[in-house]
Amino acid sequence: MRNLRNLLPFIWLSTLASATAIPRWQFIQNGTTGVLALEAIVVSPTLAVIFDRATNDPLLVDGHTAWGALWDFETNTASPLNLVTDTFCASGGLLSNGTMVSVGGNIPAISIAEDGRMGLRLFEPCASPSGVGCTVVDDPATLHLETTRWYPSSLRIFDGSLMVVGGIHEDTPFYNTDPVNSFEFFPSKDGGVPRPSDFLARTVPVNLFPRVFALPDGKVFMVANNQSIIYDIEAQTETPLPDIPNGVRVTNPFDGSAALLPLSPPDYIPEVLVCGGSNSSDQIPSDQLSSQDVASDQCSRLVLTPEGIAQGWQVEHLLEPRIMPELILLPNGQILVTNGGMTGYAAISSVSDPIGNSNADHPVFTPSLYTPDAPLGSRISNRGMPTTSIARMYHSTASLTPMGNIFIAGSNPNPDVVNGTEFHTEFRVEYLNPPFMFVERPTISNVPSMIGFNTRLTVDVTIPFSLGAETIQVALMDLGFSSHAFHSSQRLVFMDAELSPDRKSLTILTPPNNRVFPPGPAFIFLTVDDVTSTGAHVIVGNGLPPPVADQGIPF
Repeated sequence: MRNLRNLLPFIWLSTLASATAIPRWQFIQNGTTGVLALEAIVVSPTLAVIFDRATNDPLLVDGHTAWGALWDFETNTASPLNLVTDTFCASGGLLSNGTMVSVGGNIPAISIAEDGRMGLRLFEPCASPSGVGCTVVDDPATLHLETTRWYPSSLRIFDGSLMVVGGIHEDTPFYNTDPVNSFEFFPSKDGGVPRPSDFLARTVPVNLFPRVFALPDGKVFMVANNQSIIYDIEAQTETPLPDIPNGVRVTNPFDGSAALLPLSPPDYIPEVLVCGGSNSSDQIPSDQLSSQDVASDQCSRLVLTPEGIAQGWQVEHLLEPRIMPELILLPNGQILVTNGGMTGYAAISSVSDPIGNSNADHPVFTPSLYTPDAPLGSRISNRGMPTTSIARMYHSTASLTPMGNIFIAGSNPNPDVVNGTEFHTEFRVEYLNPPFMFVERPTISNVPSMIGFNTRLTVDVTIPFSLGAETIQVALMDLGFSSHAFHSSQRLVFMDAELSPDRKSLTILTPPNNRVFPPGPAFIFLTVDDVTSTGAHVIVGNGLPPPVADQGIPF
């Protein structure tokens, strides 16, 4: 394989030249998490939940180390959560009634935690802006999965429940050697019997944290290793799709990332984007792989209609190779590409030449923007993007916030909290602020706390005089659950909107049904001439606990 060190001078010169062209985006460091942000999910307008493993994090709770915390966006501080089970490499999401659920985990390395592999941890909607009095319910004796799962994925589906996909039963140093080739749900379906999956069975050993998306017809797109399918939850069928081109593998431990592109009315045509990962064979023993193996720079797009599937994947390229990138949907429809390295693999100390404990090297310090509706060949740019000095490698997270900027935290390619290495445990938080954070912004107010499907609602807006309101976008967004270079349940649905002649109110048509947007929490963002408001927090649907009946109308 090529050695990236020969390519570095050209990559860095190209990146630095474009990143300094229009220095309007900004990285701002603000606060420390106290608990490694290995997983992160926004749970309210002011709070995110972060999880690590039960280890030696400095934040304490009840006299012992904590491995969960609430991050307060207003004060940029963390307060500990008292957990019972080990949340290491778990997944999670939000239910139709707003409850956050953390699923899966690991066998703890220290005695203060219990086995988390069947873990189900509930964080109910929290009324306190600072999180005071808000706790996690973590009772493995009465609340647990049907089988042990480490490195699973999860997805909120059309009935407001979580679908839990794949994972591994036992610890593994690298490949999936004891796979959980099944799906299950929370709340439980099928009499508590997990559904077997041929897809998961044939994508071993590179299929941890499968990338899964709810399609607007209620079916589920899945990608693991270099293969993809559409899964019909109701018919319980798997339909194979074309493989990702050029042998690129995109799930752990060859982590690329993926996103469902924004859905737009009236047709809500689904299209997926898969970026980064590795061209390496999954048959090579890990001790014959290198931290210097160049990652893939490939992005592949597939339109999930019969015509689009027949045409196959469309290939384009990132500005640099990336292993473990995050793809973050932005309210204007662009996608931020951030975090990760240019060489190596995910996991810890399992290749022939780890950097300290890291299987990856050469952090990517400059984010890129992907513009889905730009012409092929000109969709990806880092022009005007800033460069950070903080490496975000394995066990990093990123998320859009309710304020419209991007929360970036974590990085720990080590078995516990380690200092003094090139890629140490990283507690510093950064915000990547878009240009609109420094100008007068539109606002959206008097938004109902609960909105139905196929409903017109009128809300109040203020639009600065400096904006001509030539373009107006209203985005309904699930901000997702960030873990291992993937954002489970992340979603953006654009809504038709009409601005009043006096520019003081906006009439919005909500998505037609609970398949276009699975029922549950969301944020509404208003973007006027590429300047985005703070998000308004809503529950979409009837707010009942899952499973909920179909709502709205077919489209």
